Amino acid sequence: MRILFAEDDRQLRTSIVRGLREASYAVDQAGTGPQALALAEANEYDVIILDVLLPGEDGLQVCREIRAAGNRVPILMLTALDGIEQRIEGLDAGADDYLTKPFDFGELLARLRAVTRRRGDVAPATILVGDLAIDTSRRSVRRNRREISLTAKEFALLLHLARNAGRVVSRAELMTHVWDDARNTYSNIIDVYASRLRRKIDEGEKVALFTTVRGSGFMLEAPAGSRTSQAERTKATRERR
Repeated sequence: MRILFAEDDRQLRTSIVRGLREASYAVDQAGTGPQALALAEANEYDVIILDVLLPGEDGLQVCREIRAAGNRVPILMLTALDGIEQRIEGLDAGADDYLTKPFDFGELLARLRAVTRRRGDVAPATILVGDLAIDTSRRSVRRNRREISLTAKEFALLLHLARNAGRVVSRAELMTHVWDDARNTYSNIIDVYASRLRRKIDEGEKVALFTTVRGSGFMLEAPAGSRTSQAERTKATRERR
């Protein structure tokens, strides 16, 4: 998941960005309103986090301009002002939720999950690809009865592939959405993590789910005959709620 985080307090911005990346989010950051708006216009984000008191152009105006452009990306507003009038103003500007400073980082993560879930932009709680089950809320992975231990970055890579199961995901897309670096497409870091993930997912299994498509990218897909249907995925998700 790719996030735009706009906050003028450099120390707070650095701390939050570090935490989001450790939680496996890809993050772009901005310190002013114009910077945030330019990034929002140039890139596609899953969530935008806007501080209200941004210099140059405040977060409320940035939010209004994003909405005026027809962008329906979920927006979470941050503010040090706790008055009901400020909350109403933020929501009227087009924000989906409002978080008052100071806040607990765990609450920020919960709000991010909530705003994307309400928009239907995230995968269900459990993603099934063949006999591989990925619990997105507990961040756990199982294949048949085998629990698979993954690092944060391995999980982020697997999650992006699973959300695009059956489609070849390019290296450029992975660098943008998993590694925060759209420019470094030819880095071998993707191959290193893909190799590790392939071993953990497929080693000892009769059926391989992880595929490298030479010259194109990577794909996670269950073979014909064992692919989980949409109805089965929905049923599994409901049973785990």
